[in-house]
Amino acid sequence: MDKIAVLIPCYNESITIRKVVDDWKRVLPEAVIYVYDNNSKDGTDVIAKEAGAVVRYEHLQGKGNVIRRMFREIDAECYIMVDGDDTYPADAGPAMVREVLENKADMVVGDRLSSTYFSENKRPFHNVGNSMTRFFINKIFRTDVKDIMTGLRAFSYQFVKTFPVLSQGFEIETEMTIHAVDKNMYIKNHVIDYRDRPEGSESKLNTVSDGVKVLKTIFDLFKNYKPLQFFGCVSLILLIIAIILFVPVLAEYLKTGLVLRFPTLIACGFMAIAALLSFSSGMILDTLIQKHKQDFEFRLYITQKVWRELHEEEIMRAECSRREIFSKNNN
Repeated sequence: MDKIAVLIPCYNESITIRKVVDDWKRVLPEAVIYVYDNNSKDGTDVIAKEAGAVVRYEHLQGKGNVIRRMFREIDAECYIMVDGDDTYPADAGPAMVREVLENKADMVVGDRLSSTYFSENKRPFHNVGNSMTRFFINKIFRTDVKDIMTGLRAFSYQFVKTFPVLSQGFEIETEMTIHAVDKNMYIKNHVIDYRDRPEGSESKLNTVSDGVKVLKTIFDLFKNYKPLQFFGCVSLILLIIAIILFVPVLAEYLKTGLVLRFPTLIACGFMAIAALLSFSSGMILDTLIQKHKQDFEFRLYITQKVWRELHEEEIMRAECSRREIFSKNNN
């Protein structure tokens, strides 16, 4: 098990990857630097190897697929995940590692939006998209995460080994944040300086298509993580429409004693039934979510037990190695 693992997902980052690897080796010399190449065609993997990184490959395209592979393959006490585009300062690394190892944070968020992001980033729609995503997530899930889409984060072993990666692309950051919030994990915001990409380096994020994916992810995760609120809202909307349509029918009946608009009355009845079914579905799914949270707490216990066993095994190996060296020196 590594003490600290720096994880760098990469796709065509030959211009910046050497500097990124060198910077992280400088600030965290005890860390193992992993570069996961995602079908790069510009020699990113070769440059990363020359810089001293451990290079591995993920052939399924998409950042989410890369993160799934990294989280499965690497065991470490603390993980740092950073983009390979040289927009995030390595100098923030030691402080973020301390939050995980000493203060027991499960996820440390590199917060760009509270410092230089809006002045450095030259893509105005990205600025709007980041602000909107932060607003929706914090309102829906009642939290205070300062930067939802940041590419610099630190994780605990417990978070990495219990996080089910479902997204395939850039929406993975949103998924990680909501998972941590929903499972009541300890999240810390750490303000960092952001710098825009150097000249010649191009962003792989498509403002429109990836923005739509992120919004869809928020919608889906709201439905999946907060089913009672989601289906309760649907039920309320249907009930309000049913009442609005029913009021004129009722007024005519009280005035004339006749129901003159049977189709409208029937539609009102179906909407009221749909509202009741929606609310009932929300209650059932909410009960299942509570059971899932109980099961997740048990998974955390098992994960913590595995982590302790791995840690104790590493200590025993180090002790055996020390004794062998001591014995050889005495002989």
